[in-house]
Amino acid sequence: QVQLGESGGGLVQAGGSLRLSCAASGRTFSSYTMGWFRQAPGKEREFVAAITWTGRWTAYADSVKGRFTISRDNAKNTVYLQMNSLGPEDTAVYYCAAKPGVNLRDHDYDYWGQGTQVTVSS
Repeated sequence: QVQLGESGGGLVQAGGSLRLSCAASGRTFSSYTMGWFRQAPGKEREFVAAITWTGRWTAYADSVKGRFTISRDNAKNTVYLQMNSLGPEDTAVYYCAAKPGVNLRDHDYDYWGQGTQVTVSS
């Protein structure tokens, strides 16, 4: 069982940066693939980024490649999402998620956080 809690969201101007954190509880955190998803108003939730348990492999949605970076610190049971060059199109509730296994193309995750709001003003 893994419980997740996101933080770091807020209001930022276009072109700015934010770093989201997701703290996880559970002794098996280091064995889980972690992902970030987002849901904008009126839209379906979409994949943003994922990282395997070792941190060796990562995956990104095309819309965030080159701007967002996912990382993790297994000693702190925390996964991060560094977001740079933010634009209004990045406004959404951001969720972290966890699942066993290493298939980054599979977006079916078992555990979800409550989400943190990111708002980018133009």
